[in-house]
Amino acid sequence: MGKRAIVSVDLQNFYLASGQLPLTGIDEAVANAARVIGAARDRNEPVIHVRHELLPDTPLYVPNNPADEIIDGVAPLATEEVVVKHYANSFRDTRLKEVLDAQDVDALVVVGAMSHMCVQAIARAASDLGYGVTVVHDACATTELVFESTVVPAAHVHAASMAALAFGYATVTSTDEWLAIAPAPEVA
Repeated sequence: MGKRAIVSVDLQNFYLASGQLPLTGIDEAVANAARVIGAARDRNEPVIHVRHELLPDTPLYVPNNPADEIIDGVAPLATEEVVVKHYANSFRDTRLKEVLDAQDVDALVVVGAMSHMCVQAIARAASDLGYGVTVVHDACATTELVFESTVVPAAHVHAASMAALAFGYATVTSTDEWLAIAPAPEVA
C-alpha cells in the first residue's frame, strides 16, 4: 500500500475577487483548503500544489502575471512540490505522475479551482490512472456558466460537478467530514 497526498489545484490570485476571473465561494474554499493542507502537514503527508500558467495564445494571458501566484493562505512550503500546468488536466504534459510515483502515492485528496474544470479533470484522470480520489467539495470553488440562453448559477455548476464525480470517479466529502474521518492511511 502506498500513501495519500493532498493536491491543491489552481488556488491562485487569478480567482480572487481582485483577480481576472473571480469565483463564487473562493474565500471559503481557500479557508477550507488551508485546513485540509494544515492537517496534511501535521500528519507529514505530501502536499502538492498545481499552478496553472496560461499559454501566450490564450485570451487572458498576461506575461509574468502576479495573478498566477498561489494564494498566500495556501502557499507552498519550500519543501512542497509545485507542478506547473497549461491545460485543465493536471496530468497532461506535466510531471505530476512522476512526483506522485516517486513518493509512492496511490490516493489523492483534491482541493482547488474550478470545480467544473480543473478539479473535474484531475479527479477523472487520477481515477483513470488507478489512484483513489477524494474531493473535498467545500474546499473547491467555481463560477456561473452560460449554455445557450441558460444561465447556470455557480452553486448549481458546483453541485452538478460534485455529483458527477461522486457518481463514478471520487469520494466527495466536506472539510469537516474529511478532518474527522480521514486519519493518514497506514504505510507499508
